[in-house]
Order: sequence, then structure tokens, then C-alpha cells
Amino acid sequence: MTSAPRSRRLVLASASPARLDLLKEAGFAPEVVVSGVDEDSLSAPTPGELARVLAEAKAAAVAGRAEVSGALVVGCDSVLELDGEALGKPADVEEATARWKAMRGRAGVLQTGHCVVDTASGRQVSATASTVVRFGDPTDAEIAAYIDSGEPLHVAGAFTLDGRSAPFIDGIEGDHGNVIGLSLPLLRRLLAELGVGITDLWT
Repeated sequence: MTSAPRSRRLVLASASPARLDLLKEAGFAPEVVVSGVDEDSLSAPTPGELARVLAEAKAAAVAGRAEVSGALVVGCDSVLELDGEALGKPADVEEATARWKAMRGRAGVLQTGHCVVDTASGRQVSATASTVVRFGDPTDAEIAAYIDSGEPLHVAGAFTLDGRSAPFIDGIEGDHGNVIGLSLPLLRRLLAELGVGITDLWT
């Protein structure tokens, strides 16, 4: 009797606990290897392209390490596009406060770049997923309380759907997971381009 083939190693090139949780909840057991890429050193013509460039840089930085040889490496990065600008994590409390006052009552586009590197073949695929986010109209006091929680200083766009800012998001158009940090439908399509079935990676 032959044993089932061993599943490919899946490595997440991100320190984001939200991305890790998304993958675990979808049936995967990824290893985490943080890239250490200096995000501020990279640029691109549009927010969507910037998200993809950042994801590619993170995946490439980890894929080049000996300890991930043979693995599938997934890199992701998110930015909020508002008025044509790419907004990442706010630098401080003042920036986070100004950001929320600018966003409330409006809509932005959460752009998440995805890159998958097959270190066994050396092939790489990448794309960006976009989700429209409609912000509510929190009061100045609610914004101040949210900023005081510390959460917005650690997430792209100064908000997240799975945290304290959820009551201030009126709705989205597109993939919910993409706003949290990783689009599982897009990941499936990218893996398929590499000849990898996503169900083969389930544990």
C-alpha cells in the first residue's frame, strides 16, 4: 500500500497575524518567515502596482533563503488607495487621526498585492486584488477612542474589518479576505498558474 504524497510546504512571507489566521482557517498550515523588506524604499506609478511590487519584494526576499528550498512562498502587501494616493500604516497618532477624518463618509479601494514563488521551479506569479471599502461617519470622539486603542498604527489604511474599526465600516464591494490581507480566490488562481491545486495544500 503506497502512502499519500506529502503536501508541498507553504511559506508565508509576512508577519501579519491576520493573514496567517486566514490561511489556517482555510485549511492550510503555513510556516511564517518574515521578509524584512524596507517598504519605504520601494515605489510604483499607482497604488495597485505598489502593492504588487511590495508583495513581489517580500516573496523574493524569503524565496532566496536556503531554509525554504522547495517550498511555495506567498508574499502579500496592502495599501489603501484614497484620492489616488497609496496609504499604508500611519506613522503616528496624528497621522492616523487625520487619516480617519479624511476617510469618514467616503469610499476607498483596498489594494492587496499577492506574489507566489515556486522555489522548486523558480517560477513566480503575481497580481493585485482590489476591494472597495465604504467608511462610516464616526464622531471625533469615536475616532479618538479608536486611535487610543493603538490598532490603527499597525494596519494598512489605519483600519481593519476584523478589529475595533469594524463598526466604522459601512460595507465593502469585493473580497472580504482581501481587505483583511489576503484574497483566497486570487491565491487559488495564482497557484493554478504554477500548476498547483489549492486543495493539494490542505492539511
